[in-house]
Amino acid sequence: MEINKAEACRSYYLDNLKVFLTVLVIAHHAMIPFTGGGGWPYVPSNAEERMPYMWHFLSTNAAFFMGLFFMISGYFVPKSFDRQGFAHFVGKKVLRLFVPFVLLSLLISFGGGRPDSGHAWFLGSLFLFCLIYALIRLVLEKFFSKRGGVIQQRQVELSIPLVTVFAVLMGAGSFVIRLFYPQDEWFFLWAFKFESAHYLQYIIMFVFGVMAGCYDWFEKMTDTLGCGLLIVGILFCIGNYLRGDGFWGGFVYNWFGFYESFLCVTFCVGLVWLFKNAANWSSGFLCWASCQTFGAYIVHLFVLLIIENLLDKIWLGAVGKYIAVVILSVTASFCFAWALRKIPGVRKIL
Repeated sequence: MEINKAEACRSYYLDNLKVFLTVLVIAHHAMIPFTGGGGWPYVPSNAEERMPYMWHFLSTNAAFFMGLFFMISGYFVPKSFDRQGFAHFVGKKVLRLFVPFVLLSLLISFGGGRPDSGHAWFLGSLFLFCLIYALIRLVLEKFFSKRGGVIQQRQVELSIPLVTVFAVLMGAGSFVIRLFYPQDEWFFLWAFKFESAHYLQYIIMFVFGVMAGCYDWFEKMTDTLGCGLLIVGILFCIGNYLRGDGFWGGFVYNWFGFYESFLCVTFCVGLVWLFKNAANWSSGFLCWASCQTFGAYIVHLFVLLIIENLLDKIWLGAVGKYIAVVILSVTASFCFAWALRKIPGVRKIL
């Protein structure tokens, strides 16, 4: 079988990692009403269907998974800009990110009765980051071309000290920000919203991803570095699950800006290494699923609410109900995204 160049160079492990992350996002949001967390439109009518102890699951996910989304997105930005140029690059981001952001924000704002972008905040932020990157590249290239020179790119190697620098910068900034703006406090600029406590993480992880794309960090990562970071990241995750009312819980709580940042950077890079070594392959199903991840992210909120309300009066126990909601929501979100992409013109956006 003949394989074209684009297919041969495709990073299947990043496709599979995005599938995993999309499923995790759906599972995360599905858990919120079962922990009694506020800010979710659905609340179980049966008080026995509560799992407040699962706040550890939500806390650990929030520490890394959106940062990992930004890192993966940033990884593809430099090569995409090099291939497309400023105008085409920005135009494509308008179509793929800004248009869905506006449409989703209007829909969610109309349904909620107030300006809100819901989970579309990620699309708005990613569009903003990509636009800033494109403008910086445009200015730099104009500046150097006027002087008859080229931008010299000095090779930077991925290493433990470099990863530590990223984690420390993120941790110090997050620690200071959380002195004034606690976690889960959202700010609204009309429909666009952002969470101050985590926003620095998203910026830094996007920058990390851009640098990884420029210097091929993921492809060149050694097994020693990748495996080591994965183990450290897992230990940070376990430590977060072990939080309670004792000394350890108090220590992590007081220094959570730093703790979460080290968890984020080490676990994210470690997961990339894990998927590169264990999941760098594809199949008919995985190829299909990877094509639906973006659309599944966009529609999953609405799918979740429908399924949660449909199952509300059916007694399955707290764990059974949650598992049923996750399985049905993941399946329906991916299938709904697939169906939407069959509509002429929608594939260009989703």
